Amino acid sequence: MGDIRAEIHKTGINEFRSCSITIARPAAEIFKILSDPKMHSVIDGSNSVKAVNWGPDKLSMGAKFGMKMKIGIRYKITNIVTEYKENEVIAWRHLGRWVWRYELKALSPNETLVTESFDSRPSHLNAWLRFRNAYDYADIAIAKTLVRLKRFAETGEAK
Repeated sequence: MGDIRAEIHKTGINEFRSCSITIARPAAEIFKILSDPKMHSVIDGSNSVKAVNWGPDKLSMGAKFGMKMKIGIRYKITNIVTEYKENEVIAWRHLGRWVWRYELKALSPNETLVTESFDSRPSHLNAWLRFRNAYDYADIAIAKTLVRLKRFAETGEAK
């Protein structure tokens, strides 16, 4: 697949990071991957999502799911779906209240623009995220996630 890159958007808001990529697949196929919590560890560009440890096979509005994580230390976190529109948008957050959102825009029947964002504006932990330099890292992790999503959606290859 050559050198695949996601576009990093300069939002001008430190607490809101966003990247996009075009994927040669229908939005419904991509949404199926994103709404399956078991796939999150496959496409995660941060390498912090290790596995789903409970939850539905397909996410929906209000669905909760647990993830096994590792950022320095191993831990478990519960997420809740906060936005959901089939084949168009899915977002979730955890107790830190930062939000991961995927927006899908069909460019043609077999091509979709996918935008992922990380939004910590609702969080009470922004000072901690600044201390950890999480914002600049978020750009890189989101871009890598979108590249992995593209690779998986187009070829079936996990990494």
